[in-house]
Amino acid sequence: MEKFGKSQPVTRVEDTRFLTGQGRYVDDVAPAKALYAHVLRSPVAHGVITALDLDDARQADGVQMILTLADLEAAGIDVGMSGTTVKNRDGSKGAAPERPMLARDRVRYVGEPIVMVIAETLDQARDAAELIWLDIEDLPVKLDLMGGGDVIHPEAPGNIAFDWGLGDEGATQAAFDMATHRVALEVGDNRIIVNAMEPRGCFADWDGDRLHFTYGGQGVWGMKTQLSEKLGLKPEALHVMTPDVGGGFGMKAMPYPEYFCVAHAARALGRPVRWMSDRSEAMLSDNGGRDLVSLAELAFDADLKITAYRVSTRANMGAYNSHFAQAIQTQLFSRVLTGVYDIQTTWMQVSGIYTNTTQVDAYRGAGRPEAIYVLERAMDRAARELGIDPWELRQRNFIRPEAFPYATATGESYDVGDFDRLVTRITDTADLAGFAARRDADADRGLMRGIGSCYYIESILGDPSEGATVEFHEDGTVSIYVGTQSNGQGHETVYAQFLSDQTGIPAHLIHVVQGDSDRIEQGGGTGGSRSVTVQTHATLAAVDVMIAAFTPFLADEMGVADSEIRFDGETFRAPGSNLTPTLIEAADLARTRGRSDLLSHAARAKLPGRSYPNGAHITEVVIDPETGHSRVDRYTVVDDFGNLINPLLAEGQVHGGVVQGLGQAMMEHVVFDETGQLLTASFMDYALPRASDAPMIDFISEPVPSTTNPMGMKGCGEAGTVGALAAVANAVQDALWTRGVRQADMPFTPLRVWELLRDADTAAG
Repeated sequence: MEKFGKSQPVTRVEDTRFLTGQGRYVDDVAPAKALYAHVLRSPVAHGVITALDLDDARQADGVQMILTLADLEAAGIDVGMSGTTVKNRDGSKGAAPERPMLARDRVRYVGEPIVMVIAETLDQARDAAELIWLDIEDLPVKLDLMGGGDVIHPEAPGNIAFDWGLGDEGATQAAFDMATHRVALEVGDNRIIVNAMEPRGCFADWDGDRLHFTYGGQGVWGMKTQLSEKLGLKPEALHVMTPDVGGGFGMKAMPYPEYFCVAHAARALGRPVRWMSDRSEAMLSDNGGRDLVSLAELAFDADLKITAYRVSTRANMGAYNSHFAQAIQTQLFSRVLTGVYDIQTTWMQVSGIYTNTTQVDAYRGAGRPEAIYVLERAMDRAARELGIDPWELRQRNFIRPEAFPYATATGESYDVGDFDRLVTRITDTADLAGFAARRDADADRGLMRGIGSCYYIESILGDPSEGATVEFHEDGTVSIYVGTQSNGQGHETVYAQFLSDQTGIPAHLIHVVQGDSDRIEQGGGTGGSRSVTVQTHATLAAVDVMIAAFTPFLADEMGVADSEIRFDGETFRAPGSNLTPTLIEAADLARTRGRSDLLSHAARAKLPGRSYPNGAHITEVVIDPETGHSRVDRYTVVDDFGNLINPLLAEGQVHGGVVQGLGQAMMEHVVFDETGQLLTASFMDYALPRASDAPMIDFISEPVPSTTNPMGMKGCGEAGTVGALAAVANAVQDALWTRGVRQADMPFTPLRVWELLRDADTAAG
């Protein structure tokens, strides 16, 4: 590891400004004299707009512009919001109904944007919106995840967005027909609201020649492309920036209608325009996550080896296709469909369903947590029904270390893995031997204790290529320009640390530059646990370019041949010369010699393959049967992230991911009433986990270095969530099993757990 980073637990340098209130987010950097935008949203889930009178609003104090879809079209804006489509089983494309930036004659979910009002102040914009006469004729509302019902889009008969399949259906059925044992379990994966600390927001300014657009997102380059295409501007007429971002989690990775409306308004008015969502508006309009139901079936032979695996899923799309949505529960779910198990016969079928709810798209893990949740819940149920220890059943079916690289049935190539090693480590660390005593002690107090386990694997996603530029400044500092975008993960620390490790440049002299399309030509942004892996790979390439560029220059200065120059990671050396310049000294020397070409070095690099983080989770949950209140009491994680660049940051990512999974499993509960109204549109009604809801999380690194990148590392940003859902759910199910509860689905709110126990007691007589 010495060659590729010293793996030191360096504390985050950006925390100083974040924790002292010095962060600079969208609303902090918006022009003080900018106009304010406010969005009038649909108050009903489904209906036809029969009246929209804007006359009074247009005359209201301070109003500078009111935008409808017709106004955008009249200005030549391409008003369609595009979304990924997948191929159906019959080879046709999935449905692609229009999703207009503002409603066209009909609304399809509560919160759909209809009109944007731009005024001198936010209060004036809100007051003007109150003067808009809007009348909507209600239509039937569809909320369930079954096909059929009143059609939301003519392009999607039966409200089926797509019917997707992968694998060999016939061979899978044959394997089930011949199986000694068959286990089936249907599980729901509940919808969540992302609730990033900083809501979505943006501002735009037109200087007469160029549009300057700033927003809180996960990469500026995709946004620049979208603005160029939708507004009809040449790329060089656009400048997109992202300042500090208070959380993204996938929800901020895609464009939203408000961004295009604000950009158009700024250009049309010749004045800066700003928009910031409030919390309830965010809960209504931000893309949600998860929201699917899956039937998982496992076939076993007499030795309890898995012979086939079959999954049938119904996935909620919401009212429209969001940016990645059709791909999430199909292509991304399938990446880790068979998990860490040696399963070569499989079939996966997914139906996407349109409903009158907000769109569903990527959320931390994007398809991988959903896939592992289904599989690991099914493995736990299989162990229970087959009368075998859950870890023993898993270990019997693990892909063996000697089988790597391993080609999965769904087309992935796992590079390395030693899953037994991690299981051995976690069973000791989690004190499985002491569980029975802890359970008995709780039973004496009238409490129920359950234990749950999960072994996950995930695949990093996103563009495998990235660029890095290193620039030396006259004041002795260095900038590294990166193509990823921090949303709070600590990129400024880890990138500076890594460059310092490779070059000897003191980390405190290194400034990380991100989120500026003028200063960084291209980049893949952040998402899919890609950032540190691809960015450090690019940094290594830039360092190689830099060393190669300085070598002949220093050879001339030292009076030696190029081949005699060596860089030892901190200084240049050559036999017979007492000169040992550092890179900063070499840059200073180049500046004095007029060699400005040596002050900036750039490279792009492409990863040869994906890495596959994996690990084991064990948790214990305690339930009070009198109230249904459940709490996670113990949590242990052993992860294989390969070589760690910064163990402290990796552990922080695991902690955050676990708590997000715990939140979904235990308390986050999106509720719509029968008319499609969101009943959980504030923190009065939607529960997020607090520090008191999470135990101390025991994290251990057990690395098996990846072979697909020179650092030997594996992404870690989503791993905690990928493993947490099934571990917590299996623990709750374990506690409830002794009371006769055979089907327990997230979220395990006190009311739901109490009702499960009550119903089980009633059924038992």
